[in-house]
Amino acid sequence: MFVPSGVYHPRNPESSPLWKLFSEHFRAFVNNYKEKFEKKYGYFREVVNHVVEEYISCGDLKQGFARIKCPDCKHEYLLAYSCKGRWLCPSCQAKKVIQFGDHLKNNVLFPVPHRQYVFSIPIMLRIYFRNDRKLLSKLCHCAYKSLVIFLRKTIGLEDGVVGAITVIHTFGDFPDKFHPHLHIIATDGLFSKTKTFYVMRKVDLKPLEELFRALIFKMLKKQGKINQDLINKLLNWKNSGFNVHNGVRIEKDDEKGRESIAQYIMRNAFSIDKIRYNEKNGSIIYHSKMKKGKNKKNFEIYTPEEFIAAITQHIPERSFHMVRYYGYYSNKLRGLRAKEEKLNEEIEKSSDNIDSQNNVIKVLDISDYKPKKEPSLEWRECIKKIYEVDPLKCPDCHSEMKIIGFINEFKIIYKILEYLGIYEEENSRDPPIKSSAEELVYELVYDDW
Repeated sequence: MFVPSGVYHPRNPESSPLWKLFSEHFRAFVNNYKEKFEKKYGYFREVVNHVVEEYISCGDLKQGFARIKCPDCKHEYLLAYSCKGRWLCPSCQAKKVIQFGDHLKNNVLFPVPHRQYVFSIPIMLRIYFRNDRKLLSKLCHCAYKSLVIFLRKTIGLEDGVVGAITVIHTFGDFPDKFHPHLHIIATDGLFSKTKTFYVMRKVDLKPLEELFRALIFKMLKKQGKINQDLINKLLNWKNSGFNVHNGVRIEKDDEKGRESIAQYIMRNAFSIDKIRYNEKNGSIIYHSKMKKGKNKKNFEIYTPEEFIAAITQHIPERSFHMVRYYGYYSNKLRGLRAKEEKLNEEIEKSSDNIDSQNNVIKVLDISDYKPKKEPSLEWRECIKKIYEVDPLKCPDCHSEMKIIGFINEFKIIYKILEYLGIYEEENSRDPPIKSSAEELVYELVYDDW
């Protein structure tokens, strides 16, 4: 096991090109949105303003912090609070990626083969999902339903249950396109009522793709988005634009593979490492491994406002779930299994293990498997995995440091930072737009200081 040996240094968010981009250009973006971007990206969503405001405050000591101190040598540092933003802040999303991968590996996925499915739709239909984001939930239902029908018919197990975790993506390799599609980690087969698992054989995915297409057409027609004429037109296309891919298979004992694919599908809409921000001419170059457009270039150049518009379109609405659990992995069935395990705990302890060596090679016995039920990784463990350093290891004496307090009151924050000589007055940048109530609180606080 890797043991972190480096020294942890709290991040400096203001050095990030993304932070500079938002702090310098976000207000102009909001002011010009209706004229420049509404036609391409739809109406301005208030959730964008909220998430950006939280992101700009992420890692800012003036917003509050924890005091961390070594009990031996008294070395101390301040750890700023994070914004816990959704699908924008690279630091907070990196933490979610680590936690999600660990959670699926330990608490959700069973030791059976899995596949990563990718379900995508034609460009012509994507506008409906951009303008009505509730349709993304129905997109998930269509994909899951088509997968269940396909696996049951192929395996011949009419009451079989598939386990699936779906993550909604609205982005591609370049963030300016709204590309709704689904990444699904699904069992490569079906669970039966007898606590056995029937492994799926390798088959052609064309029937699954056609089933998915039929369910999407039916759903969009029912929602009043398309009519039969458009459906007939799309059915006559040589290439339908619908696609289902499942080229990545994870073997039943590959724990690392399950964790890695979970982390991959939980990634952010953009990569901070691909951004090059030229502050002198105000341009952003975004690099990608994929090539784009007729010129087949692997980069795109944006103005600051164009790039902000591109990446903020992928911020989900408040309380909208981008991750869905279905079938054997649904919250309901997981809860029922937990109750059953608790009730039968003594019986299971005394029962003999079932020998599955005599079973048919494509039927796996999973009756004895129990998820670990481990809690989510804490901040310390996430830092270890992401940066390979221990944030609670004292850099001076190497003892374990302790969190000795959380500082949230404005006056105390100000006094501590001023005493340490690290408090800086707000610069001339425009802050994110606040509501009238927020403006009042903001003014009262700063006047009190």
